[in-house]
Amino acid sequence: MRQFNILIVIFMVFSASVAQNKTLVPTKTSLIDESYEYFGTQFDDSDALSSGEMLGNYEKMSKADRLVSKFSGLVTEVCKAKGCWMKLQLGNGEVSMVKFKDYGFFVPQELVGKEVIVNGLAFVEEMSITDQRHFARDGGKSEEEIAAIIKVEKKYAFEADGILIKE
Repeated sequence: MRQFNILIVIFMVFSASVAQNKTLVPTKTSLIDESYEYFGTQFDDSDALSSGEMLGNYEKMSKADRLVSKFSGLVTEVCKAKGCWMKLQLGNGEVSMVKFKDYGFFVPQELVGKEVIVNGLAFVEEMSITDQRHFARDGGKSEEEIAAIIKVEKKYAFEADGILIKE
């Protein structure tokens, strides 16, 4: 009986692993009469904030705050190396740096200029000079632009577990 229980546990772990990997494959789905392609975890878009509303939330946050959020925004930049991050326009010249939970998925570079909805965790961070230069290099900035980064900056950050791309 003990061996049978062990087999059941192994089967459950394997099944969960396979199911998790399936969420990482882009798939088309229909939510609220609109067609989306998604990456990461699929989610409902019904209560997503606008980018302006999200900017208001960010402005009220301190470094210690974490906010489970869902918001839409225009993609302004995507990592040119492998699509491991993107920036979303918030308004007033502000952007949110979106990274993907546990590097579980990447996005295509062709997303620049498209509207997306992200689901995950919003926070405010102070980004080091080294990290800023790393992301600038990944974003295709020139060596002069990279060298001009000389101070730690406050950044609006977001860890996404899922992204919906409006088609």
